[in-house]
Amino acid sequence: MAEEQGKAGKGINTGKLATNMQKRLSRAQEKVLQKLGKADETKDTVFEESVANFNKQMVEGTKLQRDLRAYLAAVKTMHDASKRLQDCLADMYEPDWFGKEEVDAIAEETDILWSDYHDKLVDNSMVSMDTYLAQFPDVKARIAKRDRKLTDFDSARHHFASLQKGKKPDQAKIAKPMSIVEKAAPGWAQGILSAHQIAQTNLTRNQAEEELGRAQKVFEEINIELQDELPQLWNSRVGFYVNTFQSMAGYQERFHKDMGKLNQDLNDVMTKLEEQRLANEAAAANHSVTADAAPKMRPAPPAAPPVRPSPSPRPSLTPAPETQQDILLFDSEALVPDANTAAQATAPSQLQQFYAPTGVTNLLDMDLDVLLQAATTSAPQTDSVAVEPAGAAPTAVTNGSSEELPAGVIYKVKAMHDYAATDGDELELKAGDVVLVLAWDNPDEQDDGWLMGVKESHWLENKNLLVKGVFPENFTQKL
Repeated sequence: MAEEQGKAGKGINTGKLATNMQKRLSRAQEKVLQKLGKADETKDTVFEESVANFNKQMVEGTKLQRDLRAYLAAVKTMHDASKRLQDCLADMYEPDWFGKEEVDAIAEETDILWSDYHDKLVDNSMVSMDTYLAQFPDVKARIAKRDRKLTDFDSARHHFASLQKGKKPDQAKIAKPMSIVEKAAPGWAQGILSAHQIAQTNLTRNQAEEELGRAQKVFEEINIELQDELPQLWNSRVGFYVNTFQSMAGYQERFHKDMGKLNQDLNDVMTKLEEQRLANEAAAANHSVTADAAPKMRPAPPAAPPVRPSPSPRPSLTPAPETQQDILLFDSEALVPDANTAAQATAPSQLQQFYAPTGVTNLLDMDLDVLLQAATTSAPQTDSVAVEPAGAAPTAVTNGSSEELPAGVIYKVKAMHDYAATDGDELELKAGDVVLVLAWDNPDEQDDGWLMGVKESHWLENKNLLVKGVFPENFTQKL
């Protein structure tokens, strides 16, 4: 029984193989005749345009898939490189430096951010890309099948047409052998033979017509399906591209936003670490002198370039009563010493300052006009400043401005001349620079004629008072 089934199966397979071989030969013969121009080919311009669009769409999708995989590989490479860089920073960041815990946390969050970004691209964009391209092989196979069925249809159409055209010659071929038969066969047999030949011819024609009908039906079924499916597939590319790149843009936007925040946090830590370093260097410089060593004495500041005073109007020959009273009061103060006379013995008196330009030593012997001219010419121009009790906090009159000053700033001064620093702890000044004057960390180190301060431009830019230095007081004017 099994042997019979095996023989039957073998017979079926052999018959199917023979049928397929016969179809391949018929298709090959039909293609040759069509290329030689001896057989016409069924054409469908609209369908051929749809096939061209399909091939273009498949090529573009394949390229997009390849480039997307390359992008994911680059993201993975960047992730690995970023992780190594962050790990290196965390390893070499010393525990006593500012922000050690923050640096470790930033390294961990950066690694998580890269991993999440890569996983989202794979789970959404890459999976969607693979699903989109998975439909192309099946459609491509059905297009090839449609081409084969079109060839079968053309072959069956041509075969049936050839039988239709060869109807009369076939009858002539049948009539010729019948004349020979008529000589050897009785009359009653001649009609039977003739009818048999005609039946055979009609059977071949009917088979060809049936084969043509079957081939046409199979071709039209698959042709109609593809004519509906190919335009839909072509139009679907727009929605796919929108979803793919829109999701990728969203992932990239969130990734770079979060990464930018981490980078800003790391930048802030580095900035504060630099401030810590500068503060430590400044503290080390201030305490470099040992307790038993004599403090460094700074030489007297250089003399400031002379400033030409503005011309003053010539006073009248006869002094006003207020002027005479001031002169008398001034003369009496100069002649009558008070409790501070002994402490000011070494300083030139106000009277001597007025005597010097006139060349006389007695106020009564001086010409009044000459005295007034010398007084107005040599008297220093000073702004009125409110007198404050000793030890009081500086006020806006002392600072020269109503604006709020940084903590630790006593007052402001303005550089009247350029000053080239001659030591590492001195400030380089240009005429017009505004300097915030600070108190000395160690009052014993303060030298006469020198001030400690920070340029206002540095404070406005960096909001710290770390880069400070000394400068000659006589090169500046208090604001």
